[in-house]
Amino acid sequence: VCNFTPTPCKDPPDKLFTVHGLWPSNSKGKDPEGCKTKKYQKMQVLEPQLEIIWPNVYNRTANEDFWRKQWYKHGSCASPPLQNQTHYFDTVIKMYRTQKQNVSYILSKANIEPKGEKRTRVDIENAIRSGTNNMVPKLKCQTNGRITALVEVTLCSDSNLTQFINCPRPIPPGSPYLCPTNNIQY
Repeated sequence: VCNFTPTPCKDPPDKLFTVHGLWPSNSKGKDPEGCKTKKYQKMQVLEPQLEIIWPNVYNRTANEDFWRKQWYKHGSCASPPLQNQTHYFDTVIKMYRTQKQNVSYILSKANIEPKGEKRTRVDIENAIRSGTNNMVPKLKCQTNGRITALVEVTLCSDSNLTQFINCPRPIPPGSPYLCPTNNIQY
């Protein structure tokens, strides 16, 4: 992301994929956003873990603002199965750590490392599918000059957050975020 935005930011030192969010979605129609909720509460107990897996890559000193925005925009719409703010953020941590949603780890197991090498979309998809019970992810790429890079991987789960599913609504042809067949830098 940091290579494809005018906003200065700093890559994580180990170039890991980080969490962008946990968003409820509909297989058809617009995804819910901004549902009514109670006031956001600071989460000191979860902060150390969230700072690693879910940082604000644009401003590492504003993680709390980023998490608050994600809660109000997306987490507030995740009930059920997520009952409250703490359950929402704790679920993200558990999904990342224990349910194999660590995309960097999944790619690494397939010998796909963040070295700036060019890959095919099929190689990336197959690597992720091998770590998600053969479910189809959603890949997002961005182009800057002559370089097209993998910038986001969406993993989808069922409404109970217990198993992976094929991601509905892939990025449509013609979108600037559609990953090409070949020459995807990672």
